[in-house]
Amino acid sequence: MPAWWMAESIPETSLRRLAERLQFKVEQHGDRFTLTRTADVSRPVVEEGLTLSEAEELLERWKLRGLGGG
Repeated sequence: MPAWWMAESIPETSLRRLAERLQFKVEQHGDRFTLTRTADVSRPVVEEGLTLSEAEELLERWKLRGLGGG
């Protein structure tokens, strides 16, 4: 596996691990991501068209707020 490929996949792997811990589903569409959470929310939380860094920021905010989101 080329080093450049591994370097690019590490942030995505980290994103997916954090999303799983926070009970988000991750879908990738080209270089954009959709995050969906249906656990412990009154209605689904869906964020679409996020860059990798935007998706990471959203998940970090949820992590700071706790699984309940509040």
